[in-house]
Amino acid sequence: MDLFDGLTGVARIGLGLAAVGRPGYINLGRDEDLPADRTVEAMRSRTHALLDEAYVAGVRYFDVARSYGRAEEFLASWLPGHDDAIVGSKWGYTYTAGWRVTADVHETKDHSVATFDRQIAESRALLGDRLGLYQIHSVTPDSPALTDEVLHRRLAAQGAVVGLSTSGPRQADAIRAALAVEVDGVPLFRSVQATWNLLEQSAGPALAEAHSSGRTVIIKEGMANGRLAGRDAEALAAILAQPWATVVLSGAATGAQLASNLSAATLTLSPARLADLEKLAEPAEIYWATRSSLAWT
Repeated sequence: MDLFDGLTGVARIGLGLAAVGRPGYINLGRDEDLPADRTVEAMRSRTHALLDEAYVAGVRYFDVARSYGRAEEFLASWLPGHDDAIVGSKWGYTYTAGWRVTADVHETKDHSVATFDRQIAESRALLGDRLGLYQIHSVTPDSPALTDEVLHRRLAAQGAVVGLSTSGPRQADAIRAALAVEVDGVPLFRSVQATWNLLEQSAGPALAEAHSSGRTVIIKEGMANGRLAGRDAEALAAILAQPWATVVLSGAATGAQLASNLSAATLTLSPARLADLEKLAEPAEIYWATRSSLAWT
């Protein structure tokens, strides 16, 4: 049975913890969104409050990663008593900021078998058998994760549903390459998580292909790291309106942001309004160059 079978309404919105699992991230407006003293205890408290609010509202998918600071740890300590929560995590980036808002390097990327072996053990130590979806983090077309047959067999044998997330202006190429990967004649990747928002729509056709082939499609960065602030409900409703979208992630850092994001589940956009919103699209290269320039705050 698919992890995401039967999700409707608010349950089609998941909560991603990239913005609250660590003290520094690239989302705009963090100075106003988060407490000035971003201790581990303060961020754990904020994360648990958001998880509680999301769960009560009907959210059931929760998304973390090894590189999101202590996000896996925060989620693991909240999971008891929430037996129907669906957990997804990612490997391939290592958190290196040492719980500092400003650091020379916040995370390092490595899609090798050695990194997978280390990080799956770390994720399982925290999440155990609650880990339902395990994704390769930010795959690009040149990633060895798309061609390493030893890694593919390791992934196929680790127990959770195998997925990948993508990033960069060539997301569509990475998605299509992933759809072709098989282990013993069976498709390896059952889930694709990609950036798609009103500013960056280039992966849409490839995501439609993924959906048509039976894959789960999870959309991240629907608010474009805060660049679409003020359009919360419409921005996420536009994603939910895409026939290929299974789940869209909220990256809320406050209760007010979460409530605004979740209101997208009950907002129906007219075809004319949706068409107007989609005119906001930028060329992918410009979008990703802007994203790369955002400061960690």
